[in-house]
Amino acid sequence: MKLLEEVQLKPVESLKGKDLLTLLDYTSKEVQDLLELATQLKTITKQGKCPRLLEGKTLGMIFEKSSTRTRVSFEVGMQQLGGYGMYMNARDMQIGRGEPISDTGKVLSGYLDGIMIRANSHEMVKELAEHATIPVINGLTDLFHPCQALADLETIAENKGELKGLKVAYIGDGNNVAHSLVIACAHMGMHVAVASPEGYACDANIMAKAKAIAEATGGSVTLTTDPIAAVKDADAVYADVWTSMGQEEETQQRLIDFKDYQINDELVAHAKSDYMFLHCLPAHREEEVTSSVIDGPNSYIYEQAENRLHAQKAVLVSLLA
Repeated sequence: MKLLEEVQLKPVESLKGKDLLTLLDYTSKEVQDLLELATQLKTITKQGKCPRLLEGKTLGMIFEKSSTRTRVSFEVGMQQLGGYGMYMNARDMQIGRGEPISDTGKVLSGYLDGIMIRANSHEMVKELAEHATIPVINGLTDLFHPCQALADLETIAENKGELKGLKVAYIGDGNNVAHSLVIACAHMGMHVAVASPEGYACDANIMAKAKAIAEATGGSVTLTTDPIAAVKDADAVYADVWTSMGQEEETQQRLIDFKDYQINDELVAHAKSDYMFLHCLPAHREEEVTSSVIDGPNSYIYEQAENRLHAQKAVLVSLLA
């Protein structure tokens, strides 16, 4: 604890030993505390003072899907905190050959201090967490991407100050990124508007839970098919790819269905003049966003990507330390 006091860091004590599957499982205060811790960790890391709070800890990192930011940020985060991140390709593990996920969870719990998993099915990750006796962190599933949402709000907070009352517009597929972004914004009392084509809206059950959170925090959640209405007076405008991993067969149809949902100069003219453009990356320039926007002066995509590292360190410290 002496080291924690020296750098004035406070892990979110209520999260110790818990999982991070979705931010729906966390309180608004816990999300706020994680964001504050992430900013503190970023500051001291850049000063060369990142405390080795996870000395001797090992995080197993299971990947069913390709990754750049998730793998590198978790691996570097563990290293900066004094621990070790072990990469495991699901295809090389017995779960790739049909071993029950329950057996995998129980076995890995005897070797590791935590598991981060990037998976196809959220139900599989829930099952893993049920049988593991160590924290399980969702690095991305078909329904949620909580670590990305934490990095998103960390980026907005650093540049806008107070999050409460700000408006975020998400334009595109109502996917895992959209779900977690809406939940995180709801926790912080923000106003979030999601514009998606017919047939691509966010999950209704997840949105109902997010709206309930927003009602308690003074925020709001709006779902629409009108991108102009969503972007109007927005403080931040967010995009994701139109075709996510595993949906490649739908690419041509999606290009047709999303053609009116491109974030371009004409659309962002409806946002506030100092709006922030955000994208979880990778991006397809001239599809979901034009180069003039993503590479323009209002773009914060690289700071946003860097903040994956610091937001995840906040999670790791709180769950594993």
